[in-house]
Amino acid sequence: MGCDNFTETDLPSTQLYSSAVFEDRNTAIAAMVDIYARIREGSLMSGKTSGAGYRLGLYADELNWYGSTEIQSSFYNNSVLPVTSGLSTMWNNSYSQIYAANAVIEGVEHSSALQEVDKRQLKGEALFVRALEHFYITNLWGDVPYITSTDYRINSIVSRMTQEEIYNHLIEDLTQAALLMNEEYSDEERVRPNSFAAHALLARVYLYAGKWAEASAEASIVLNETDLYAWVDNLDSVFLKGSRTTIFQLKPKNEGLNTDEGANYVFLGNPPLVSLSQVLMTSFEEGDLRKFFWTKEVATNNGVWYHANKYKERTATGSSMEYSILLRLSEQYLIRAEAKARLGQIQTALEDLNFIRHAAGLNNSSALTQNDILLAILRERQVEFFTEYGHRFMDLKRFDQLDVALDAVKPGWDSTDRLLPIPETELSLNPNLEPQNPGY
Repeated sequence: MGCDNFTETDLPSTQLYSSAVFEDRNTAIAAMVDIYARIREGSLMSGKTSGAGYRLGLYADELNWYGSTEIQSSFYNNSVLPVTSGLSTMWNNSYSQIYAANAVIEGVEHSSALQEVDKRQLKGEALFVRALEHFYITNLWGDVPYITSTDYRINSIVSRMTQEEIYNHLIEDLTQAALLMNEEYSDEERVRPNSFAAHALLARVYLYAGKWAEASAEASIVLNETDLYAWVDNLDSVFLKGSRTTIFQLKPKNEGLNTDEGANYVFLGNPPLVSLSQVLMTSFEEGDLRKFFWTKEVATNNGVWYHANKYKERTATGSSMEYSILLRLSEQYLIRAEAKARLGQIQTALEDLNFIRHAAGLNNSSALTQNDILLAILRERQVEFFTEYGHRFMDLKRFDQLDVALDAVKPGWDSTDRLLPIPETELSLNPNLEPQNPGY
């Protein structure tokens, strides 16, 4: 009783999590692939309007909102409350996918039929997913439970951990995942992670945890893997499904479909729900090719708007052309640049920063001091990762720039708004989640 968010998840129609599923390689892989489908359809990494890219884009300074849906309006107007409709779904879906990942971990560990190579790969993938989900939960809600079991007796009385403890768990899970997974992809489309995907996410986690040397080292592991990853000079090709800058991506539900990002951001006339904000559009430097290739101006009798144009396909095509990219190579350059800058290694930090700038058609950064370089990296991340999974919001928070950036554009902004409220339903079900986040 009172633990449905961590244990009572709906089974897929194929009953993938039955006791026999992990005694067969094909059904075991199907169980893992089903989790990626759940991530695509209903996680914080989804490209749908319920995903972090959309809602945190509204919450920060990336998107303007023209709709009336309660939860989207609440994010845009800075009026999210513990009882806001849809907030609990964000929480529940995340922990549901964590439960599924834990079920895979337990299933392969207890399997007597799977070969060791398959057990290692599947366990590594599940650990990767568990870390990915917890990473987003803690960056939205702060101190949260880190769930590693499917046992309802444990989960029903779970308490919140400090963010430092959570990052330690993330590092442990991703380090193990990197050791377990193969270096080669299990598929040509990179829709199942390999060991380098774990290194890429681990580089991000180390950066957020303030472990600069480790972040730089993990990013270098990925950047040095030139057999798998290569820079794409044509910015129009970065978000195509076959891009060699892609580290991990999600495949559409059916062949011929494209991304939810394209469907939700691209518009032809007046913006139906969202457009890119003026804050974002004015942040591009003169001559920045990302503005030309990754945004698009739409003029009507009612005005001029801009939409994200990274993913360009709004509807189905003969064959799928774009997949939703969760991890890509440019982040590793900017992770390493920031880590080097924070370590005081100014010249090597500038080399990575300028690599990304040159790819966008820009000259070398004029930054000279450590502080100037860090601010330059923050600006570079703004125009590189807009509408991608909440990077902007989380970057402003990491750089302690959230209040400065949002105080002027969000009504009633307060420092405590850097965390979302724990959904009221969750506090009622499990008092061990108390206290509520400050400000709510």
